[in-house]
Amino acid sequence: MKVIVGLGNPGREYAATRHNVGWWLIDHLADVWHFDGWKKDGDSHVSAGIVSGEKVKLVKPQTFMNLSGDALRPFLRNPFFSAAKELLVVSDEVQIPVGRFRLRSRGSAGGHNGLKNIEHAIGNQDYSRLRIGVGPSEERKGIYGDLADFVLSPFARDERDAVIAMMPALVSATETWLADGIEKAMNVHNGNDN
Repeated sequence: MKVIVGLGNPGREYAATRHNVGWWLIDHLADVWHFDGWKKDGDSHVSAGIVSGEKVKLVKPQTFMNLSGDALRPFLRNPFFSAAKELLVVSDEVQIPVGRFRLRSRGSAGGHNGLKNIEHAIGNQDYSRLRIGVGPSEERKGIYGDLADFVLSPFARDERDAVIAMMPALVSATETWLADGIEKAMNVHNGNDN
C-alpha cells in the first residue's frame, strides 16, 4: 500500500493558508480518484482507494503541523512498511515560488516543522516529498514579515489561482510516483518549469 500524507493545520481559520496546500492536493486527489469519503483514523482523516491497481491511502493529520509525524504511527508499526518506497509527504515550501513544485527522494526538512516531525517519527530523511511552492513573487517579497505569519497567511487571489491551475500537474507527478517511484517522478516532473 502507498501512503500519501498532506501536511496542514486543522481548523477553519487555516484552510485557505499557504501552510495548508498539502491538504489542498490531498482533497483534490480524493476527488479526482473518486475515493471513499473521509474517515477518522487515530490522529488523522483518511480516504482510501485503488489507483492503477495500487492500494492508496490519503492521510490528513489532524494534529497541528509540528506533530504531523503522529499520523504515521499506524504505518510504522507494520514491520513491512518502507517509508522510502511507500510514503509521499506533500507540503508547502517557501523557497519555491507559487506556481512551481519539486519532488525529492530524501533530504533535510529545510526548517519546515511538519517535515521535521515526519523525520523524527521515521528516524531518518529517506522518504519522498512533494513540495508545493508558496514563496512570494519578487514584487511581494518585502511586504511579509515573520516567516510563521507568512505561511499562516492566505494567498493573494492570483497566487491561489496559480496553485489551483497547477493541480493537474501535481496529480500527474503523484501518479508517476505511484506507478514508477520517486526517481522516475523526479526525472519526468522536476525539469518541466514547474
